[in-house]
Amino acid sequence: MTTQPEVPSTNEGVALNSDTQRDDSSMSLEHALVTRIEALESRIAYQEHWLDTLDEAVANQERRLTQLERINALMKKKLRDQQQALQDTDMATPRPEDEIPPHY
Repeated sequence: MTTQPEVPSTNEGVALNSDTQRDDSSMSLEHALVTRIEALESRIAYQEHWLDTLDEAVANQERRLTQLERINALMKKKLRDQQQALQDTDMATPRPEDEIPPHY
């Protein structure tokens, strides 16, 4: 018994070509998806960087605002103290218009 090698039929050749085309299209789709995912990851990283930068800027502004509010409160207190000191000085020393002239 001799066996003869199998010869592929024409239908099998077509099936191989369509499989090859399917593999190429799925690889192309896979490459496109990988490219899109990488682009999205890049955008997310960029946005995270900007969020961190903005968060730091807001924190710095909050610290500065707190410092300025403290300075403002101190300045108000000093101004009130000075006004009070002026009023006390004004009440303690008689003004010339309050004195009675000596000829009365």
